[in-house]
Amino acid sequence: MSPVPVPDLPGVGRRENLRDRIRDALRAAIISGKLEPGVVYSAPALAAQLGVSPTPVREAMLDLVKGGLVVPQPNKGFRVTELSEQDLDDVAAVRLLIEPPTVRDVVAVIPAEDLPDLRRMAQAIVDAVECGDLVAYIEADHVFHLTLLGYRGNRYLVDVVADLRSKTRLLGLTPLLRSGRLIRSAAEHHELLDLVEARDADGAELLMRRHIGHVRGLWAGGAEERP
Repeated sequence: MSPVPVPDLPGVGRRENLRDRIRDALRAAIISGKLEPGVVYSAPALAAQLGVSPTPVREAMLDLVKGGLVVPQPNKGFRVTELSEQDLDDVAAVRLLIEPPTVRDVVAVIPAEDLPDLRRMAQAIVDAVECGDLVAYIEADHVFHLTLLGYRGNRYLVDVVADLRSKTRLLGLTPLLRSGRLIRSAAEHHELLDLVEARDADGAELLMRRHIGHVRGLWAGGAEERP
């Protein structure tokens, strides 16, 4: 399979750790379906779209190889890993075991003085949707949820969830964005923080379960949400 032209991707700019920024942007592009499953992309083509040199792109893609998101294709580039419906169901099932009860646990321990920063993270998700930038949406969503789970004080749990989230595929986001429904879903992050601020652990857990149902159902391109 030959490398194909890559879609328009946002530039990553000049950041302290360029390799990490490129890796995060490419991971988000894979999860959102911007970089398509089964397709081979070359490092030079990706670098041109990101506005960087090919070397840090190759390094970032090798990081994604370790996470199972891409597979190297000698002299061609990197093929985006394809996941079966069963794989995605299994990922969602494990996330349901971990994330909702963890969110319930952290509601009581999140300091009130941290809420403004969490609000800014939630707003970044909304802003990304309003700009029509699905890659930025995935990145902002990733940061928000892992930060929230981090209040549990268990870095292994956060690492496991980060890996599971990277294996999720949200190929239905583009039609949701076009229909305007994604902005309503993005606003749920503020709703979650309302529940945290009210110290409503039961409500936060239920909302997180609903969120993961969206992820596996409509957001993944399905006809309806899955339990």
